[in-house]
Amino acid sequence: MPPIQSRENSTLNNSIAEGVHDTVRRDKAMQYSKAACGLVCFLILASNVWSMSRWNEARGVYDDVCYLRQAHLFQQSGIGGLDTNISRDDDHYLSSKLKEIGFPTWSDTATAPCHTPMPATKKLVLQYPPGTGFVLALFPEGFQVIPLYVIASVIVFGVALAAIAYASTIPLLILAAIFGDAAIYLMINPAKASYSVAPTMVVCAIAGFLTARLFLAEQWRHRLLLTGLVGLLVGLSVNFRLPNLFLASGYFLFFFVSFSLSRKIETALQGALFGAAFLAGMAPTLLANAINAGSPFSTTYGGPDVTPPDFSFGIVWSYAADVQFVLLALAGAWMVLMLRSHRGNGIRQVALVTAGNLLVNLAFFLSHPVFTPYYTIPIAMLSLWSLLFASLMQPAEAVDDDLLGRAAKA
Repeated sequence: MPPIQSRENSTLNNSIAEGVHDTVRRDKAMQYSKAACGLVCFLILASNVWSMSRWNEARGVYDDVCYLRQAHLFQQSGIGGLDTNISRDDDHYLSSKLKEIGFPTWSDTATAPCHTPMPATKKLVLQYPPGTGFVLALFPEGFQVIPLYVIASVIVFGVALAAIAYASTIPLLILAAIFGDAAIYLMINPAKASYSVAPTMVVCAIAGFLTARLFLAEQWRHRLLLTGLVGLLVGLSVNFRLPNLFLASGYFLFFFVSFSLSRKIETALQGALFGAAFLAGMAPTLLANAINAGSPFSTTYGGPDVTPPDFSFGIVWSYAADVQFVLLALAGAWMVLMLRSHRGNGIRQVALVTAGNLLVNLAFFLSHPVFTPYYTIPIAMLSLWSLLFASLMQPAEAVDDDLLGRAAKA
């Protein structure tokens, strides 16, 4: 072999060896970085569990008592616990709970909070859907809230680890880690404000992951399966909080507009499947409404919750001064960025679904006469989880094209 050719081969081999070495080194650095991010998430989870272990179920909140009463009915009567008529308090569970928190008229269950008279059935019933009480009923009476929140936090921690595992670059890893840390912390504050928020946060995390998978899936069968799963999960969330109905609005709008523009039977089938799965998921609430209110589509809510929409600057200011505004602003900005930087692909579709969801939910809650520190948390978290996983799951070529486009503009 001529000396020149030998030197060229040697140089090429050295370059390949250096490239392989650099790749291995980067992979190891990425693995260590992911492990460190996972450890931080775990430490936040451990801190949460320590705080939760000292919670007291008798904290004087009327909603808590009513959710626990629903759980008691399920433990006492099984599926018959869907009937929440006040006359079923024959073991004085509700009155004893009200006495425990110092309710003034605890002995008169006709004045019990969170209960609404239903003219059609002549019953005084719980206003809340049955899902939160059902998950509380899975745990022994007197020790229900702590295990609910611990298990919910562990599941959110698992989804956060999945996001960290999906990260393919250091910037994406930092993004996934920061959001994962925040999501776990939010299981303490503001999720503690209502027992219905903990299971809702779990559904939003998993549904956000599946939403990204849905619109980035390439095979038709996978898209159909994921459509049904997302619809079912969002429907299940309605059993925890009735306003979670609006979490489905962006999906319905997307499928409707897509079909109107394309007239593709596949899109119509997806929309129909999503709707059917959504109804199946919220079936327990429909059944509870039929039992307690006389019709599946009659509400058990009353008072300010059923007043007509009324836009108020006071309500808007309350949200603007709350952490919910930060989460909603981040979701909105992220959604706009994705719409501007992606054209005609699954990531853009996730952003469009998010846009529809945010618009409808904000229109409802900003015109609702009551403010709480958790009302818009579900839509904010569903939006952020969806956008996060869409960013993490985008194909490598999409990242390369985006970088090339930015370089060309520079």
